Amino acid sequence: MLKIGVSACFVYPDSERPVFGPKTLAYMEQDMAQYLTRVGVVPILIPNLEDALLKEFIDNMDGFVFQGGTDLSPASYGEEPIGRWMGDPQRDEYELRLMAMAMKTGKPILGICRGMQLMNVYFGGSLYQDTSTQREGAITHRNADLYDALSHEIRFTSGKILEKIYQGSASSRVNSVHHQSIKSLGPNLEILAECPEDNVIEAIGYTKAPAGWIMGVQWHPEFYERLKEEIVDSSKLYDCFLGQVKLLKSES
Repeated sequence: MLKIGVSACFVYPDSERPVFGPKTLAYMEQDMAQYLTRVGVVPILIPNLEDALLKEFIDNMDGFVFQGGTDLSPASYGEEPIGRWMGDPQRDEYELRLMAMAMKTGKPILGICRGMQLMNVYFGGSLYQDTSTQREGAITHRNADLYDALSHEIRFTSGKILEKIYQGSASSRVNSVHHQSIKSLGPNLEILAECPEDNVIEAIGYTKAPAGWIMGVQWHPEFYERLKEEIVDSSKLYDCFLGQVKLLKSES
């Protein structure tokens, strides 16, 4: 059985909420749980724990997925917030600790949407707090009404792993549900894909690990069912990640 550790999303105390009003809730989005679960593969939510207990969780995982959700706080990459984009510094602190511990294990890591942005910040990069107002010429990357029905073209970097796994794909589009994006790329990261219409970075990889071992994508492969044949096949991305996990497992 392969155990995939998944970083948690959080809902914080709200006295107006009828259930668990004064409590913090940690959760995994249902489409993500469905996407990551296969015969012999089980996703396990990693709660926000003190370091010693968090390490126990991490040491027992075979790979890690950092899921999407709320914005990163600008403070996490050394900026002051603009407008209403305050982000979630509590989740940032937890996930940056988790990323540091996961990196030390040498096990495969996949970042999805916020997870890719977190990976960039962990490696010393920065973000556009609001792509549409801060990046000149940016197309619409998030529409609250369309949500995961919004899509755009993707251009995979020649010779890199995503181009190889999607070679011959019937589609060259991905869904798009983000308003933040990478501004400066962190050291030891490389671009694996971009949006050809505005060059917003859509996928990154860590250059000091084997290709695909530590990788992030800006789109949501777990939302594949909404558009299906209109976008790239999400199973190929997860197959690639699981292939790395199985390889490491077989060698240990």
